[in-house]
Parts: sequence; C-alpha cells; structure tokens
Amino acid sequence: MSDATGQPRHDGRTGSATERLTAEVADAVRGEVRVVRDQLTETLRPAGLGVVLLGTASACLVLGAGAASATVLRMLEAFLPRRLATAGLTAGYVAAAVVLGRLGLQQLRAAGGTSARLADEVRDMVSTTAGRVMPAGADIARDELNRQRKP
Repeated sequence: MSDATGQPRHDGRTGSATERLTAEVADAVRGEVRVVRDQLTETLRPAGLGVVLLGTASACLVLGAGAASATVLRMLEAFLPRRLATAGLTAGYVAAAVVLGRLGLQQLRAAGGTSARLADEVRDMVSTTAGRVMPAGADIARDELNRQRKP
C-alpha cells in the first residue's frame, strides 16, 4: 500500500504521519482504557445495572467529545493547513491531559491509603504507555521527514 504521497508504507495502512501518529496514540490509549475498565468492572461487579448505566453514559460522553473535537478541527481547518490544524489540536489535547492527569494524581496521593496506591498504579500505566507511544511517534516523524527530503 502507499500513503497520501504515494510512498509505500511498512505497516500496510495509508495516511499522513499525523494520522498515523494519531492512530498509534489512540490504539495505546484504548488499550489502557480497556485495562482500567476491566479493573473497575471486576471491582464494581456487585453494582450491576448502575455500572452498565455509568458505562453507557461514559460512552455517550466519549462520542460527544469526539463530535466536538471534529467540529473544532473543521473550524481550525478553515484558516489553517490541515496538518497544522490537526497537530495543534492534538498538542492541545495532550497538554490538557498531562496537566489534568498530574493534578488528579496529586489529589489521589494527598488522599493517602488505597488512593495513593491507585495513583502509583496509574502513573506506572501511563509511563508504560508513553514508553510505547513515544518511540512509535518518533519513527513516524522520522519516516515522514525522510520521505519529504527525497526528490
């Protein structure tokens, strides 16, 4: 297969470097969300219907956030190049996630007890995910730069 520039891809998927990086990050985040969801499901199993309703509400929230994100991206694309709009929106989301995540972990640590242990587990999961995503993103960026340099 080839990407939007007609260059062959190593993984068989098509798209720009930004789209590939977004897909890699999304895959890693989905994997971590699955792990956390599975842990919560096991812990909250006795709550049954309440958990199902909260899960459904969460799914609706994710869909709403996705729709809002698509709307913001389309608005940015009206006056910025597509890649710059996508990169800027992605950077904004990542920055917000880092800030909010750190604040949340600080609150959990301050609560002490099992909350502090949970904060440590979450920190370890995030570090593991970042350790997988960052090299993949660097590889994609390097491939894209090399592709642009070739005549």
